[in-house]
Amino acid sequence: MTASTPTRKDIQETPDAGFGKRPLGRRLVGANTFWIALVLVALIVVFSAIAPGEFPTLFTFQTLLIETSVLLVLSVGMTFVIITSGIDLSVGSVLIFAGMVAGKVMEAMSGGNASNAGWGVITVGLLAAVVAGTVWGLVNGFLIAVAGIPPLIVTLGTMGAALGAAYLLNNGSDVRSVPVALNQTLGYGTSFGVVPNLVIVAVVITLIGAWLLHTTKFGRYTFAVGSNAEGARRAGIGVTRHLLKVYTLTGFLAGIAGFLSLAYYASTTISAHTTDNLNAIAAVVMGGTSLFGGVGSVLGTVIGVFIPAVLKKGFNITHVQDFWQMIAVGAVLIAAVWFDQRRRRRRNSR
Repeated sequence: MTASTPTRKDIQETPDAGFGKRPLGRRLVGANTFWIALVLVALIVVFSAIAPGEFPTLFTFQTLLIETSVLLVLSVGMTFVIITSGIDLSVGSVLIFAGMVAGKVMEAMSGGNASNAGWGVITVGLLAAVVAGTVWGLVNGFLIAVAGIPPLIVTLGTMGAALGAAYLLNNGSDVRSVPVALNQTLGYGTSFGVVPNLVIVAVVITLIGAWLLHTTKFGRYTFAVGSNAEGARRAGIGVTRHLLKVYTLTGFLAGIAGFLSLAYYASTTISAHTTDNLNAIAAVVMGGTSLFGGVGSVLGTVIGVFIPAVLKKGFNITHVQDFWQMIAVGAVLIAAVWFDQRRRRRRNSR
């Protein structure tokens, strides 16, 4: 082992994102998350000023939270993948497949119509969705980490395979007989009078993801693999095993997201999720996670998820064509990647 090769102890003790001992103010200003958070705050302020009686309301923020919950769960898994310098184009299709499996299992246990099914059937449906998503994650992880096939190619292939399998399960149609209890409790139910249950589940998963990424050995290894996979391997980290775990985690979360979507829409809604993979990638990158790996945060991902949602809601309320949302999101995405490249060049020139 050479003098420049990091040891396992070095990796475990190194702060995330390489902030070192810089003052807190400089760390905040230099972070992608800080600037993208300012963009989100600015959007909220602008739309609140333009439509003071419509945008800054409890109902608006409730719907914003509900509409972003499923994508947020997907994006948490995508954050881990991109930090390892990988990509997963299949998460949207895996979400659809997991929801389809859950729906078909609940129908099969209810004689063909699960509308009146109880919580025993619903629990089995949840397990089916999680297992279905996890299996696809394992397949991705094995082909990428063990077989050595590039992530772009593997997940492009499994994106089509998972979507095709979902269509085959129900002859190209959506499953529509979803338990009413599931839809009313998880899909549209609230706790504490105002907080949607769907949002609570998404927040809990996000907090667990943040804890896992930023405070555990698993998270430190994720940053290490994305920063320098060969260096991590020489430091004693099982890079192959870790990548397998990361892609399995992403599939697991896609399975949960599929079940949440089923609960909310009371249908598998295949057409509503065809671009979820791209939306998740865009949210993660807009939130400051580097496509080159080694840098990122779950907080940034949360902010990145909300920017397109706020734009869409604000444009709808102010009667601006949705096409402008595409342009605005594209501009923010390009700016985020440019900022990341600029920061990397500055760091490498030191």
